[in-house]
Amino acid sequence: MNHKKVLILGGGFAGLEAAIFLRKKGWSVTMISNRDYFYIYPTSIWVPTGEASFEDVSIPLKRLSWVHGFELIVDEVREIHAKERRVVCAEETYTCDFLVIAMGSGKVKHEGSEHFLSICGHPEESLKIKERLEALVQKGSGKIAMGFGGNPKDPSNVRGGPAFEVLFNVHNMLKKKGIRDKFELTFFAPMKEPGARLGPQALKMMDMFFERLDIRRQTGKKIKRFEADGVVLEDDSKIESDFTMFIPAGDGHPVFKNSDLPLNEAGLIRINDYCEVVHDYDESPEFYNVFAIGDSAVLDGPDWRAKQGHIAEVMARNVAFNIDAIAKGRSERKGYMSHLNILCVMDSGDGAAFVYRDDKGGKMIPMPVVGHWLKKGWGWYCRNSKLDRIPRIPGM
Repeated sequence: MNHKKVLILGGGFAGLEAAIFLRKKGWSVTMISNRDYFYIYPTSIWVPTGEASFEDVSIPLKRLSWVHGFELIVDEVREIHAKERRVVCAEETYTCDFLVIAMGSGKVKHEGSEHFLSICGHPEESLKIKERLEALVQKGSGKIAMGFGGNPKDPSNVRGGPAFEVLFNVHNMLKKKGIRDKFELTFFAPMKEPGARLGPQALKMMDMFFERLDIRRQTGKKIKRFEADGVVLEDDSKIESDFTMFIPAGDGHPVFKNSDLPLNEAGLIRINDYCEVVHDYDESPEFYNVFAIGDSAVLDGPDWRAKQGHIAEVMARNVAFNIDAIAKGRSERKGYMSHLNILCVMDSGDGAAFVYRDDKGGKMIPMPVVGHWLKKGWGWYCRNSKLDRIPRIPGM
């Protein structure tokens, strides 16, 4: 085993992948996470409708640490002193030879945020969404609004897909219960064409989805505030809602303000193609052996770029390779920019759409019925491959 220590901050997709691949190379790895489980956000969309339980979409990090042989510390990070590779937590202070920051991002603040729940927020919110939906189902009618926001300072840090997915799954659930006609469903977003980064074909198909499912749309107006009974827009018009689900765009994690990290306007960490934090201490920033991956980092690239789990995992695998190369004095490095694309299976509860975007354009392919089971299959694969019960598919 390599006697140099790597400290990873965060136990999400990026942090866990970095830990797994550094352990494969024989490194001594310590992970600090503020929760004791790994949460599979892409499949959490089924928790609100009861198609998946909270346990189905989470894996205890202790179990993962035992399987892969890394040390797990459950603690809250308070300060990051990158130049010294020193991390101050609530319980203790830690130092290391290599530091990997994978803590995710913060959220853009909105007035009245206590009046909405988010499927991309704290994992426990998925159960609260389920409770609110169950109460409306029991009542037998209601108005439900679901949407997502943007961040002009960093457009890549937007999570739109899960809002569509939960909305479509709720439509499907109400339809199965025979009460869809008693509910008014509204999708909302401040941008004029939400989903435009997926390309014109995908936009047309989304329009067809909304028409076919009788879902109202309110786009192109900034959100002024959230209230208990709806969403107030910039022109003081209001989307009436008995329950609102909203996914705020990401911005810098609050802890990054208590650090010497180089941040962009949105508060995210500046990195190069190799995920090395771009310090200006001297002319050799890589000397400090500090890396940032996933939602914590600024993602450079084309206008349509978007932060997704598979990109976070590419960054993590690259960092494992790059740390090993640095330690062994090799000059070869791996970058993430050549791997940038948008790839997802957008689930609707009774089917799905395969979405892909790269420099050549975007496509959205409907997959009735089979698409739903394809995404279910990915969830099974994600869980079991992380636990080393089945082999990893190369690149996944």
